[in-house]
Amino acid sequence: MDIQTGFASVNGTQLYYESAGSGQDLIFIHGFGLDRRIWDDQFEKFSQQYRVLRYDLRGFGKSSETPTEPYAHHIDLRELMIHLGISKAHIAGLSMGGRIAIDFALIYPHLIASLITVDSVIHGYKFQAFSQYAAASETKDTGIAAANRKWLYHDLFRPALEKPDVARRLKEIVSSYSGWHLLNKNPWTPLVPPAVQRLSSIAAPTLIVVGERDLPDFHAIGDLLHREIAHSQKVVIPGVGHMSNMEDPVAFNRVLMDFLATV
Repeated sequence: MDIQTGFASVNGTQLYYESAGSGQDLIFIHGFGLDRRIWDDQFEKFSQQYRVLRYDLRGFGKSSETPTEPYAHHIDLRELMIHLGISKAHIAGLSMGGRIAIDFALIYPHLIASLITVDSVIHGYKFQAFSQYAAASETKDTGIAAANRKWLYHDLFRPALEKPDVARRLKEIVSSYSGWHLLNKNPWTPLVPPAVQRLSSIAAPTLIVVGERDLPDFHAIGDLLHREIAHSQKVVIPGVGHMSNMEDPVAFNRVLMDFLATV
């Protein structure tokens, strides 16, 4: 597989990216405390039919840490697409990556061929139990390594850790997180009004994927997305949790491939 790698200078930061394949563009966005490697089981598979792009969000993986100036991930993505000459793409995001994909669909509807949310977060939704920061609330006292361990063993990842190979890969990814967003005030600028109030305006064909064993909040978000987005379909992948694409890549890839064949 011929892989193009590099760093793109966008909005005051450096984003690391990897691209392979040819055809329609398909972009994968990772979740909080993770990086592009969560898509290992999709990157080569989908590059056989698409031009696949995966990248590290600012402050994650190999990308630069976030500067003090306000920023928005969906604008970073737009600038990365310009840098790579991508005019329109299918955009898939997991967890926080789903939130970014939704924001992108709202602000740049003419640039998105389809929207794929995977165990997604959405800005403006009031979580009943889950908090991505609760697991690392003592970061400044205990240090990043301890915070990353606490995050890794959050209930969110319990189903993934039951699978030895997935557990090994997930530990490598989480342990390499810099912790920047936990130690600093994150100048991320959210949409106003928030995405949760604007879902009905999304016109792109949308696939909503949720792992059967994911936490209740993520099932509720999946139901909300499916209810509010007109051209959407929701698929629950049995036997998996929050990291559905890693826990059962065969089932996940089949669901995504079938959806992309229809749009």
